Amino acid sequence: MALFDYLLRSKEKKDHVAIFLDSPNIIRKEFSVDLNRIMELARKRGKIRVAKAFLNQYASEKLIEALANQGFEPVVSISADIDLDMAVEAMEAVHDPGIDTIILVTRDSDYLPVMRKAKEYGKTTGVFAVNSAFSIALRNSADFVEILDAKDARSEI
Repeated sequence: MALFDYLLRSKEKKDHVAIFLDSPNIIRKEFSVDLNRIMELARKRGKIRVAKAFLNQYASEKLIEALANQGFEPVVSISADIDLDMAVEAMEAVHDPGIDTIILVTRDSDYLPVMRKAKEYGKTTGVFAVNSAFSIALRNSADFVEILDAKDARSEI
């Protein structure tokens, strides 16, 4: 019955998605991650209602502009801990009844409490990451995972 309810719900409305990008962790030259691909994968999960990219105060204007051009709201953190700022914003989405799916774009296991709380509140959870040093615990906590590679962005789960 649960599968039937899910299929019925998915036909009636598109999920509302919140996506949070840990830019210093993911947007690196050695990863060559395509911002357009991130948004494309998120749109496959539903209608994007929140898209925020977290940066430190040293982020270049070019990077900030590129993120904005792809539909992200750049959030420049002046605190020493971007992870904390992103976790707080993600928790706001967890408590938002208008958000169905929470996607974290990171490799960092610091976000495990956010993932657990999102599931507790009935949200679908996802992680977009690169294979390099990707937290196994974070991978296992998500309902779905997308691996972002320069050559091949494919679904893992």
